[in-house]
Amino acid sequence: MATKLYVGKLSFNTTNDSLNALFAQFGTVVSAEVATDRETGRSRGFGFVEMENDADAQKAIETLDGKDFEERTIVVNVAKPREDRPRPQGGGNYRGGFGRR
Repeated sequence: MATKLYVGKLSFNTTNDSLNALFAQFGTVVSAEVATDRETGRSRGFGFVEMENDADAQKAIETLDGKDFEERTIVVNVAKPREDRPRPQGGGNYRGGFGRR
């Protein structure tokens, strides 16, 4: 079963390809994606790598966590499932306390 890893504190110049190449030395990479800003397309400084199996993922964590990559000390650990965040309540029809008269 594939294991998804969180990779934090990435350089803003890190690409999907360079992230893939870094982790490929530990086993088969199913996917590697740097998170980007929707509007600017710029890296958000973190990403996710999915390794084919748990043993390869563990080797990558042990070797890469706290190591320098592209002039930054990166953080690597098992990705946590995304929590469902409650959506803000309320409407966009706020009148600031002054109703129609």
